[in-house]
Amino acid sequence: MNKNIFISLIVAVLLPTLTIQAQQMEVPKIPMEDFFKNPEKAAFQLSPDGLYFSFTAPYKGRMNIFVQKIGSADTIRITSETDRDIRSYFWANNKRILYLKDNGGDENFRLYGVDIDASNPMCYTNFEGVRTQVIDDLEDIEDEVIIAMNKRDNKVFDPYRLHLSTGKMEMLAENPGNIQDWLTDHNGKLRIAVTADGTNTSILYRENENDSFQTIITTDFKESVDPLFFTFDNSMFYAASNKGRDTKAIVVFDPKSKKEKKVLYSDPEYDVYGLSYSRKRKVLSAISYTTWKRKLVFLDNEVKQLYQKFEKHLGTSYEISITSVNKDEDKFIVRTYSDRSLGSYYFYDLKKDSIAKIAELSPWLNENFLAEMKPITYKSRDGLTIHGYLTLPVGKKAENLPVIINPHGGPWARDRWGYDSEVQFLANRGYAVLQMNFRGSTGYGRKFWEASFKQWGKTMQNDITDGVQWLIDQKIADPKRVAIYGGSYGGYAVLAGLCFTPDVYCCGIDYVGVSNLFTLLKTIPPYWKPILDMMYEQIGHPEKDSAYYREVSPVFHADKIKAPLFIAQGANDPRVNKNESDQMVDAMRKRGVEVEYMVKDNEGHGFGNEENRFDFYRAMEKFLEKYMKK
Repeated sequence: MNKNIFISLIVAVLLPTLTIQAQQMEVPKIPMEDFFKNPEKAAFQLSPDGLYFSFTAPYKGRMNIFVQKIGSADTIRITSETDRDIRSYFWANNKRILYLKDNGGDENFRLYGVDIDASNPMCYTNFEGVRTQVIDDLEDIEDEVIIAMNKRDNKVFDPYRLHLSTGKMEMLAENPGNIQDWLTDHNGKLRIAVTADGTNTSILYRENENDSFQTIITTDFKESVDPLFFTFDNSMFYAASNKGRDTKAIVVFDPKSKKEKKVLYSDPEYDVYGLSYSRKRKVLSAISYTTWKRKLVFLDNEVKQLYQKFEKHLGTSYEISITSVNKDEDKFIVRTYSDRSLGSYYFYDLKKDSIAKIAELSPWLNENFLAEMKPITYKSRDGLTIHGYLTLPVGKKAENLPVIINPHGGPWARDRWGYDSEVQFLANRGYAVLQMNFRGSTGYGRKFWEASFKQWGKTMQNDITDGVQWLIDQKIADPKRVAIYGGSYGGYAVLAGLCFTPDVYCCGIDYVGVSNLFTLLKTIPPYWKPILDMMYEQIGHPEKDSAYYREVSPVFHADKIKAPLFIAQGANDPRVNKNESDQMVDAMRKRGVEVEYMVKDNEGHGFGNEENRFDFYRAMEKFLEKYMKK
């Protein structure tokens, strides 16, 4: 989620090695299912004592949790979920694993627990219509975690200390109605609360849990000081902050003086937001952020040497990241990946300096048949530089190609370099794919983000359309065979593109997209209500800006659509209500225009279940084949 006259566009920077020439080779048509079926194994984690690792793998078509003792080939499946995949889990202690799961995509996640021998299963938060969040896994307190729930009031989340052996909970604080986030110190004490009051954000702080929270800083939501974690003596905290600057930097904030003490790291062009540390040695380890690719800045020589050891064993052809580490920090789960590979998981033993592959995520895919994702830039018509990624089909000359324009959701999110199943599937079918980080995309600083406010369907859409023109100017795109596909805000961009630039696209696919700004903000989840004033400033106010709402809501302009349209929607979507798609389909059909419409009753904001993904992408392939033929 986040043209009429084109100005000259700057030639894109595709990397020095890119020549707008695809490698000349024949590639097979890979079965659609190979791109979208569940991984063979995924989400590996180490137990705190380093004796076991866990992973998710398919069982009856759903991803479930398995446990395996290191050094043994035997595995035990400890969950038997058959309705939804388990997508989030963690080790609570050496003997018990906790996981979150919703019902039919409603995003009301419940917290479950089970022992590693599959005994003592328990649902800890078995409450209808309640969403559970994990605040702190309390690594050093074996039988407790701190969670948050909107059980008392569905608009806000109260923090609770949960005792795993008994299931008993005690409320740690009552949310007065404006707290959006909670943060504990390294001792598991609740010390920071972040509030949202209309368009202002405040950080509240207390020395200990017996004190009351006091405000230490208040900013307009456009400026942010986002607490990450406490310093190791629990006296100050690290934060990602753009206060007084355009891009976010990693800073140290002193709650006593109520001021930023120092800047650890910043970048003049990109937001810096990631900071990691060693729990055992109590040192900062690395800073991470995204330029066109992930960037890692080492703060600790031991960690730097550790990555050098990984590269010695695995080479430098793939990105390498640590996904899990035991409490002694001498055993690691390491993952590799690239733009053409989901990659593999490895188990690394520091004491032995030995590494062993434990799983390949999609061994059925041959990366030699998959396409490279190249970074590009172009100029929007008002002179703004737009970054993006271009994926060209393997074996095709980069001239006069059918193209899929693929704007991301959010809209306040961004596309990143790496493996993308949708992109690879489309490239394998002979389509070039352009993903662009239009204005408002995160990671490029405050000015770039703010440039999107109240610009849905306007300059944000221009950025997308100007990407089409750039492809045409570069002679990459066949102007008669340009389609647009996106989900969430990307789905809105599909509808906006077909309505407001009806001659640009030959067809469009809207996946859980917004059609009507008036109804969008009436049907948001209740826990979004405290930030509604902020959303009004970003999107517009339904009363004050009603003319704008009507101008940019595609449902009111369905009569302008010329191109065939395919819409897919989850019936339980809490973010973009099914009514958004229903309205658009009704508007099209009232004009006597057929629109293909797929609704899945057991899905929410996107299709999680494997069989539904297959149905959707099978239909997408047929739709594109029908309308993208030369």
